[in-house]
Amino acid sequence: MTKKEQSSTSNQETPKLKLALEEKYKNEHKKLPKPAGWRILVLPFKSSEKSKGGIIYSDQTMERSYIASTCGNVLAVGPHAYDKERFPEGPWCKVGDWVIFARYAGSRIQIEDGEVRLLNDDEILATVEDPTDLIHVTT
Repeated sequence: MTKKEQSSTSNQETPKLKLALEEKYKNEHKKLPKPAGWRILVLPFKSSEKSKGGIIYSDQTMERSYIASTCGNVLAVGPHAYDKERFPEGPWCKVGDWVIFARYAGSRIQIEDGEVRLLNDDEILATVEDPTDLIHVTT
């Protein structure tokens, strides 16, 4: 490979992570509940249906993984979330961030093809760049 080819491939952007439910509900956000007060609406991460080695997971395994997920994408933030009085250093996350939360945190709301979680603003534990970098346990 020539230097010109190497530089052109290194300048290409890496594709962004696209998830079916995320794309669907970003376009149909009016169907989702709007968080009130200090709450945050999160769409839990749904892992791939196939392992890196090509093994296809069963529906039961996929469901358990989805329910046990502790990582999600922030879809909406309530009007009083991260107010300056309670969070003087600023918000912990914003719409579009991938966040980590406790396994049983928040309220689960069933939607078409899955669920969303309504979390309190102080239930966010951390943010991550890419949820696929985490190991998702299916116990």
